[in-house]
Amino acid sequence: MYPTFVDALTSRADARVRAVEQAGAVVAVTALTAAAAQIAIPLPFTPVPFTFQPMVVLVGAAALGSRRGMASQMLYLALGLVGLPVFAASPALPQGIARLLGPTGGYLMSYPVAAFIAGYLAERGFDRRYTTFVLAMAAGLSVVFACGVGWLTVIQPAHSVRAALAAGFYPFVLADLVKLFVAASVMPALWRQRYDAERPNTSR
Repeated sequence: MYPTFVDALTSRADARVRAVEQAGAVVAVTALTAAAAQIAIPLPFTPVPFTFQPMVVLVGAAALGSRRGMASQMLYLALGLVGLPVFAASPALPQGIARLLGPTGGYLMSYPVAAFIAGYLAERGFDRRYTTFVLAMAAGLSVVFACGVGWLTVIQPAHSVRAALAAGFYPFVLADLVKLFVAASVMPALWRQRYDAERPNTSR
């Protein structure tokens, strides 16, 4: 199993300091997820807004690893459940537990699982190269879409898979794939920078 990026950054610290730094990284990814939720673009033909959250969830989880990545998203959901305004701002969709019961609930509830998968694959070295990290992020994004569309199928009056796909998959899949291909460059670039920084300087 490979160390995650956060593991590598904190490897030289004392065990107690390392634990504090890693916990801080979890909180930081939670905060970034909440911040990404505020960049939400409502679409007139679907109750699901366009956000950058999935990419933050997946990249953050790759940096943290499976368990810490999942913990960051469970913390995010817990903050939302107690009523803090961490979910995407919406005049129609309330904050709090009601958001998880609404049309975006499936996407939100998928985040811990998607984060675990992306983090698990990062622990197997998938975040070191662009092509493999694309696959890791695609695996996580597939979970997000599957849960989101599945939940829409359950709660919509028609209980129609076709209607759920029209509301929660077709309007977003191309844009999310573009975001995925761009975001997939983040972790390999960070690893290259770290390797370059640690490489001994042989110039004279």
